[in-house]
Amino acid sequence: MNTGKHRFVSRFLAMVFWLLLAGSSVLAQTANYVHPLDPLSREEIAAAGKLLKESGKLPANARFQTIVLNEPPKAEVYAFNAGENFRREAFFVAYDRANNKTYEGVVDLRGQRVVSVREVPGVQPSLMLDDALMFQSIVRADAQWQQAMRKRGITEFGKVQVEMWSAGNFGFPEEQGRRLFRGLSYLREDSKNPYARPIEGIIAVVDMNARKVLKVIDSGVVPVPSATADVDEKSVGQLRDAPKPLQIVQPNGASFEVRGNEIRWQKWRFRYALHPREGLVLYTVGYEDQGKVRPILYRASLSEMVVPYGDPSAGWFIRNAFDEGEFAIGRLAVPMEAKTDVPDNATLLDAVFANESGSSLDAKRVVAIYERDGGVSWKHVDYMTNQNQSRRARQLVVSIFVVVGNYDYGFNWVFHQDGTLELEALLTGVMATKGVPPLSANGEHAEHDPYGHVVADGVAAPHHQHFFNFRLDFDVDGRENTVVEQNTETLPQGKNNPYGNAFAMRETPLRREAGAQRQLNLATHRRWRVINPAVKNGLGQPTGYLLFTGENSAPLPGANSAVRQRAGFMNSHLWVTPFDPGEMYAAGYYVNQSKAGDGLPKWVKQNRELEKKDVVMWYSFGVTHLPRPEDYPVMPVHKAGFKLMPVGFFTRNPALDVPK
Repeated sequence: MNTGKHRFVSRFLAMVFWLLLAGSSVLAQTANYVHPLDPLSREEIAAAGKLLKESGKLPANARFQTIVLNEPPKAEVYAFNAGENFRREAFFVAYDRANNKTYEGVVDLRGQRVVSVREVPGVQPSLMLDDALMFQSIVRADAQWQQAMRKRGITEFGKVQVEMWSAGNFGFPEEQGRRLFRGLSYLREDSKNPYARPIEGIIAVVDMNARKVLKVIDSGVVPVPSATADVDEKSVGQLRDAPKPLQIVQPNGASFEVRGNEIRWQKWRFRYALHPREGLVLYTVGYEDQGKVRPILYRASLSEMVVPYGDPSAGWFIRNAFDEGEFAIGRLAVPMEAKTDVPDNATLLDAVFANESGSSLDAKRVVAIYERDGGVSWKHVDYMTNQNQSRRARQLVVSIFVVVGNYDYGFNWVFHQDGTLELEALLTGVMATKGVPPLSANGEHAEHDPYGHVVADGVAAPHHQHFFNFRLDFDVDGRENTVVEQNTETLPQGKNNPYGNAFAMRETPLRREAGAQRQLNLATHRRWRVINPAVKNGLGQPTGYLLFTGENSAPLPGANSAVRQRAGFMNSHLWVTPFDPGEMYAAGYYVNQSKAGDGLPKWVKQNRELEKKDVVMWYSFGVTHLPRPEDYPVMPVHKAGFKLMPVGFFTRNPALDVPK
């Protein structure tokens, strides 16, 4: 469901908001790092920035798009014991706007030296705060854009909100070799929701380095909707009677422990970070079983997401936003409020990011950790004695919300007591809107195109999809894992199936990358399981974890469309690759204005072996949003996601020992 994407200045107004909130960070990052996977502290970020600026290896005017932990090799992390020394490095991306050059490299923080700096030719870093701060003024000062506004009767240009959208890459010759964004216009005036009043048909193509509008595309005047659609209590009008108070009380405190960036709850042990690009990252996820913490996942995170729109008109075919790779979704995390965004028993934590000058900024209250009721965990009544045995489930939630322009996303990692780990993606916010002819005198809309639905007078919302790809680096009971595919099929009626009722599940290993690009199949209840063939449970079965899929879609843009070419991860629901620390993002590292074919489609051409290897599972799921009036002016939360469930990892129900 969607809300349309985007993006822009609103997006980076979120970053400005952080700057205003700058202050001390709470638990999440400190200078006293104790583990190789701890995020960089503000002191470490500043040290890396200082070393780089003083090294002479970067242009003097270079700005930092990111400075993050350069994660150490997996073997070093596993070998680490508390109190030991470990490597501490920062990875950076810097941009020289004057010469349109991108650099990346590594800083050794313990050795206080710059390890490497290299230019990465032909790429653009994702949206930077510098871009956002100057974008609106560039567009508003342009004579072509002003003329287009006057054609629509708009002369107070300061009351127009110009949204930054990514430029994509459509092969237009005049756009090659430039740092571009596209500007969409909305008549904001005094309202709080500018998306109710789209100024349809106007696209400004902006060269950010030249600080000028290259061209303005005007596909014709459509009346600007007159009605506002603010969603604050005053604007909504008469409110219903409030339900009686519901309180969540933990008189003895929370059941989880936060030790720096490590979290312990029930039998779960894991680490977390708020990465500026990926958002929430989970590390070294394990479950305690008979006194031993058994590894399940080494690293899990959102690898990429993209939102393609299905309207082919001049102002819409270019809207294919990669929220992670083009905008760094983690940096768009916003402060959360207890009792609304999260329950009032939540613990709210801060994060630290690098700013573009090479120092730090604090993001306050952007990670929430809380327990919630999980319903019935298990139950059985002995009907002979009427004796009831049942247990109430508890869940632990680690949560963030990000604001991507008009759209809002929540991401919850949910830990269950029975060993299940769930990812919930929450889609809400305001849909991307399109101006259409208003209602006629008889209250009917004029005929409009088939690429969206009317949601208000003069306002339509185009069809679109949201595609998420999650990178799941499994280490089930160790690093030598195999992915097997499960298919369940009806057996033919015959001698061994005389009544025709038989069906059987078969597992087939995915042996190489070429055969590990898989689609869901409803007819065979297709699922995928990561197993460790060398470790057996008490029944002699290989231990494993199952990817239990939820809502999903096939990509609807054509196979040759620009977005399908750049977001090739959409083409399969499942990909499996051997672990490679350089393969982190499903559409490639530099996605902004990227060309076709990077990321997963490129890597799997190696056709590497997968059996009994350190494997990475990449799961793509899509939400197809056909807008409805009930999604306007703000969309009710739509929930999608998946579960990772133990299958043979335990010998019996691991939640049997939950006390009553």
